[in-house]
Amino acid sequence: MIEELTQISFSQLLLSGTFVHVAPFEVLQEMYGVNIQPNVVVLVSMDRYPDLAEEKPLEWKMKIGRKLVEELDTILPIPFLRIWIEEGVLALLLDFHEVNPQDRKRYVLLLAEMIQKTSDQNGIHVSIGIGNFYDDPISLICSFEEAKKSMSGRFFQGNKLIFHTGMRKNMVESLMIPLTKEKSELFSIVRIGHTEGVVTQMKGIMNRVAEIYNYNEDIFKSKVIDLLMMMSRIVLEVGVSPVSILTNTANVIQDLYHMIRYDKFAMKVCHYAEWLTEQVEKIYIGDVSPTIKHAIRYMKENHQKEVSLDDIAHYCHLSRYHFSHLFKKEVGISVIDFFNKLRIDKSLYYLEKTEFPVHEIANQVGIHDSNYFSRLFKKYMKSSPTEYRHLMRKI
Repeated sequence: MIEELTQISFSQLLLSGTFVHVAPFEVLQEMYGVNIQPNVVVLVSMDRYPDLAEEKPLEWKMKIGRKLVEELDTILPIPFLRIWIEEGVLALLLDFHEVNPQDRKRYVLLLAEMIQKTSDQNGIHVSIGIGNFYDDPISLICSFEEAKKSMSGRFFQGNKLIFHTGMRKNMVESLMIPLTKEKSELFSIVRIGHTEGVVTQMKGIMNRVAEIYNYNEDIFKSKVIDLLMMMSRIVLEVGVSPVSILTNTANVIQDLYHMIRYDKFAMKVCHYAEWLTEQVEKIYIGDVSPTIKHAIRYMKENHQKEVSLDDIAHYCHLSRYHFSHLFKKEVGISVIDFFNKLRIDKSLYYLEKTEFPVHEIANQVGIHDSNYFSRLFKKYMKSSPTEYRHLMRKI
């Protein structure tokens, strides 16, 4: 215990940088009986620790902390010091001086993977942040700060990730990736009130945004919130009352900026994206029976596939004749007209807001013959897709 406390005190002096006011590094080594010279800091953060530790007694916290420390003492093949910097976060001060400088980055990443694998086997899931290497002990505080920054404030905690400060170097290149196709698909299905599709698409986009921007919390939040704001504008353009939309969007955005956990952030984003799309769905569907509502959602879910009237009627457990009669009575138009109009409505976003060619837009709405798509578009919109695009660009 005395030896452990001594190492903790020594580590604290290094991580704070305050040892420069006490004595030269070599003198401190002799005073504390520490033979190693750490040159990189690695943070090991227990995933979802706030949730796991909630209402747990002190004994539980001590037990899980001791379990993690014992694992690391057993598996780490190089000299190191350790210190808890906050609940659930352990700092490792590693000495890589015996490792070739060219191999250090690769080795520390392998070490991080080994820590994760061993921890998983013992029921403790961790995320890891890695700083840069500094041979001057005075600069070890820089490695510590980089390791903390690389983890984006533990925002993405819970995904068993490994963060290295070097990952930020490609950020400028990453900023050039616009996710145009993914965003266009999201906004186009918001426009037709496809709630299930919107939630699925939003989840996929959030995962891609996190990867593209190297798990940078600030940029991730900004990009995702921009998506919600754009969705809100589309909902207003469709004709939903602005009173609740503007107020709710402002409140949600304020909440999202203050969230410190990725999982809760993503859940709130998906819930709000779903709510926004439901407002469009109410306008789109209107006051219809559960059976017809069921059929309309089936059409939205399968609008990119070859779906027949018989398929939809069978899905609703009704005969073709009875279903057709019921649908036209409640909606006012035939099933096929509604399905075609659904696809055309989706295409409007692509024509108005993107530069995708007409044949590609036709594929996105489930019509794989661009000539047929153009004829269908003209039937419902009284102009060709190209004419409509030019007209909307002039407005």
